[in-house]
Amino acid sequence: MIRTEDALGGMLTLASGSPRRAKILADAGVSFVVLKTDAPEVSFPDDPERTVRENALLKWRAAVASGAAGAVLAADTIVWFGNKIYGKPCDLDEAVVYLHELSGQTHCVYTGVCFGVAGDDPQTAVETSRVTFRELSDATIAEYVARVHPTDRAGAYDIDESGELLVAGIAGEYENVMGLPLSPLRRWDVVQSVSSIATNTEDPS
Repeated sequence: MIRTEDALGGMLTLASGSPRRAKILADAGVSFVVLKTDAPEVSFPDDPERTVRENALLKWRAAVASGAAGAVLAADTIVWFGNKIYGKPCDLDEAVVYLHELSGQTHCVYTGVCFGVAGDDPQTAVETSRVTFRELSDATIAEYVARVHPTDRAGAYDIDESGELLVAGIAGEYENVMGLPLSPLRRWDVVQSVSSIATNTEDPS
């Protein structure tokens, strides 16, 4: 495996406080430091790809402006369904509303990724996965929200934490649904020869 610090001459900075993104990088064998930014976010409900791409770039720029040295990696994830962007719910009540609206439906998960070194133009990419939810009862939603407290997750859920309660199938990269797709990281030599745990478990039509 080509490690980022060897390829770029410095430690990778992950511009995100997400424990799920950190887990993906750690499982891929990448050494990194975490720098959480307070970058402003933009939203274009009719253009989810633009939304996540621009937010990832804003986070990358904020990390660079904060003095991050070497390579910087930033990402932004949203759930999109019915021409509506589902970001992080403001509280548990809104999380319940989100899960009711997504119940029995197939939604898209978009993640924008931005990678580069300060002083150079960064690279960006957007990955998309499709996730189908089970028909969720009030009891199941209440159990999930009480167990996970998903107020820091886009769409009010985490596929990697009790996701079996909600998810019937996924088409696309599993790590993308978690918040950090591996495919662009392979293209940029952040990671190599790491098998995604994602598979197409369902082909929603």
